[in-house]
Amino acid sequence: MADSEKFRFSIDRGGTFTDIYAETPEGPRILKLLSENPTHYSDASVEGIRRIIREVTGKTYTPDSIEWIRMGTTVATNALLERKGARTALIISKGFGDLLRIGKQNRPNIFDLKIALKEPLYEKVLEIDERVIPERESSPSSVKILQAPDLETIRRQLQELSNQGIESIAIALMHSYIFPDHERLISSEAKKYGFKNISLSSDAMPRARLVDRGNTACLDAYLNPHIHHYLKNFIEECVKQDLFLMQSDGGLVEADSFTGSRAILSGPAGGVVGYARTTGETPVIGFDMGGTSTDVSRFDGSYEWQFESETEGIPNLVPQLNIHTVAAGGGSRLLFENGMFQVGPSSSGAWPGPVCYGNGGPLSLTDANLVLGRLVPRYFPSVFGENEDQPLSKSDAEKAFRELMQDICSSTGKTRSLEEVAYGFVEVANENMARAIHEITGARGHDVRDHVLSCFGGAGGQHACALARTLGISRVFISRFAGVLSAYGMALADVVVDKEEPVSHESRDELDSKLQSLEEKAVAELKQKGNFSISIQRYLNMRYEGSDTTFLVEESGDVVASFEKMHQREFGFNPHKREILIEAIRVRAEGKSPAPLQTPLAETDASPAPDTHQPCYFAGGWRDTPVYDLQSLKAGQELKGP
Repeated sequence: MADSEKFRFSIDRGGTFTDIYAETPEGPRILKLLSENPTHYSDASVEGIRRIIREVTGKTYTPDSIEWIRMGTTVATNALLERKGARTALIISKGFGDLLRIGKQNRPNIFDLKIALKEPLYEKVLEIDERVIPERESSPSSVKILQAPDLETIRRQLQELSNQGIESIAIALMHSYIFPDHERLISSEAKKYGFKNISLSSDAMPRARLVDRGNTACLDAYLNPHIHHYLKNFIEECVKQDLFLMQSDGGLVEADSFTGSRAILSGPAGGVVGYARTTGETPVIGFDMGGTSTDVSRFDGSYEWQFESETEGIPNLVPQLNIHTVAAGGGSRLLFENGMFQVGPSSSGAWPGPVCYGNGGPLSLTDANLVLGRLVPRYFPSVFGENEDQPLSKSDAEKAFRELMQDICSSTGKTRSLEEVAYGFVEVANENMARAIHEITGARGHDVRDHVLSCFGGAGGQHACALARTLGISRVFISRFAGVLSAYGMALADVVVDKEEPVSHESRDELDSKLQSLEEKAVAELKQKGNFSISIQRYLNMRYEGSDTTFLVEESGDVVASFEKMHQREFGFNPHKREILIEAIRVRAEGKSPAPLQTPLAETDASPAPDTHQPCYFAGGWRDTPVYDLQSLKAGQELKGP
């Protein structure tokens, strides 16, 4: 089959909905499904692919009709949040068995006198009698072996772990970032005992920090079997061609390179790429409001990465886009507790969903927008209710709000209308999201008023204008693919290869030599993945002496000035008397994706005609509001809203 006759699928498998953007022989197609619908299909991604191929060709699905599939998925995130990963054991140098549990002694809340630590991801710890020490007077990669691992003892201990039902192994040894041989030796032995996964800290993140490096390896060990199980089933169902997964840093990798520590923000990362490539103006704030949560991020000509993050109390040292998440989505539950309106953090999920889904779910933010007229049921497919053949039920949502309204009135002694109650919950959600945007802008020295607000996600348009008004933002951008922009972003994303290596006191010539070597390795690996136009970025991981906070600085121009500017913006000062150290070097090779199918908008000066009119409730009451079909709008047209 010729490439022009094949399908390309970009899929965002979220917690509530699965969004699919497809490039087909007949042009782009978009599909949105519930991520969980066990009575009708086992996997939303597979079901969506089959439906689109059947719609375009009239034939049943065949794997050879697909050119490639790109996917972002919450499989890893959900497994971590719900603690449904593999049974994991940690192998660490003798004497450090409690190190990851002790951590860095950071207080999550400085005034909390009773700190409840999250349970570690591993359930067994195996201490290995081995030790190496760096030889400072020699090269930075030279070590002195004080104690080599005893293989007979290790084999006996590995057998015991296997007998106890351990499925996955994380290996984190002292100084393995410069001497990984002992980790690799233990790994080769562990492979003989049938463990589903073996993760090495020296592979996960070759850095000096054992706590962070060990936790990153544990994330991989805990999540990789879960991810690979899902991908194995998906590949068996429908993939015979290229499959690429979206990493948390906004780059695509092949399925066998997709690891748990790099998958935490797999879905939201696609949205960042999507609005960064389509908005056309900077600086821009990405506002991605979905069914379960809202993700906000910032783009000003380059992606903002963070290299030290924490999810569910587990530190993670791999690069990921700086995305701030708040538990306010269309499915966020609405509660009245202790005299206050509360939105989230719990969610009604894809099943049973909000009240208006007709499946007996709880009152949610989507119900509030529906009763306020901000959702028009006839624009939604009739896929709700017990038999998946009913529209959104406004009457069910209104009934639930009346019951809540009566409870609120009896509790407070104040009379409120149904609309006032629903609008109050919407305002609470807006304030929660505005605070999240402030944390990535004003709190980091950026004037939020200078930004464009790019809204997307299934619920973004319902709140964007109110948020912009609260924040003082004058421009809101809505992509024509706003409802599926995370999926569309994966069609625009680049295939990447990252290489990193620790350094110490190398000269400039030695650094250049090491960077060149890393670049050659990255380019060679990327060429094996396809015929791409390749771009290269070189970075230095820099910090002040005595500090463990590092900044990734692009290796071009005055790197010292760039580092000092980053440090000044983050902390408000620079300790100029301290030496600036380079902790690691990094090379990122990007294989550029082909341009997506273009469907240019026709231009016109004529005012568009509304598709319909809808009563909508605002702060001043009900107002008749025109409703336009986004796909029918043409370039240059202006709309006047309420």
